[in-house]
Amino acid sequence: MDSKAVGVVGLGIMGSAMAANLLRAGFTVHGYDIATPSLKKLKRAGGIPETSPAALASNVSIIITSLPSASALHSTAKELGGKGSVILETSTLPIEDKLLARETLRKNGVILLDCPLSGTGAQAKLKDLVVLGSGDRKSFERTKQVLEGFSRAHYYLGEFGNGSRMKFVANLLVAIHNVSAAEAFVLGMKAGLSPEIIYKVIADGAGSSRMFQVRGPQMIAGRYDDAAMKVEVWQKDMKIIGEFAASLGVATPLFNASGAIYNAAMAQGFAKQDTAAVCAVMESMSRVRRQRKASR
Repeated sequence: MDSKAVGVVGLGIMGSAMAANLLRAGFTVHGYDIATPSLKKLKRAGGIPETSPAALASNVSIIITSLPSASALHSTAKELGGKGSVILETSTLPIEDKLLARETLRKNGVILLDCPLSGTGAQAKLKDLVVLGSGDRKSFERTKQVLEGFSRAHYYLGEFGNGSRMKFVANLLVAIHNVSAAEAFVLGMKAGLSPEIIYKVIADGAGSSRMFQVRGPQMIAGRYDDAAMKVEVWQKDMKIIGEFAASLGVATPLFNASGAIYNAAMAQGFAKQDTAAVCAVMESMSRVRRQRKASR
């Protein structure tokens, strides 16, 4: 088996970006996705499309899963075998579902690591991801060369599930900072400032945030069709974080307030647009009119 071979199951926004970076880093990338166009895109990039997760697992010993739902993870876990293989599970899903998948895979001699990612799809393309790893430490150490192939940093956080716990903390901040960035842009525009100058000045000052910097260009343009994180997918993450916080009895008033804005984005037709589209929602609420309307 090729020592530089790695598998990627799930070639959506994040999975395809990770696969592309691994190819550039010199890895042989075997990929699987239920969507044929995603497989064709991988082949054009120099990767090897596979017909099933099982077929992929027969060619690699380290696999990355980037999946949209718990049901997708469970069905994939049933197909993946290969004693001694390690799976880096990077999806944002409830910890309980990852634990169930880990047990399914353990019976087949496969080790599952909980390794969600901090970063957007746009950041993934630039290899600007942080891996939040947890689970068996020796197995995590074994995957470091692969991690370095698609991320700028990685952290080992201890017992299985800690990666997801840290991801929920990170995404709570992302949810709030994204809406706060939109609110700031709309306040400035309603006051007569151009979005370009708002971005330039605020990004260089104490009021900036990573989300302001990452999603600011889309808010400036008023275009959200090149989605790094779709609003409809983000709804899944919001639900998971809300339930996690509630299970711990933690008050999340700012997070809850941001949720109403994302719900409004869904209602206003931005489901398949980037979450930066909350800026368009805030513009509508504040009666801000631009010469060029936001893309839907």
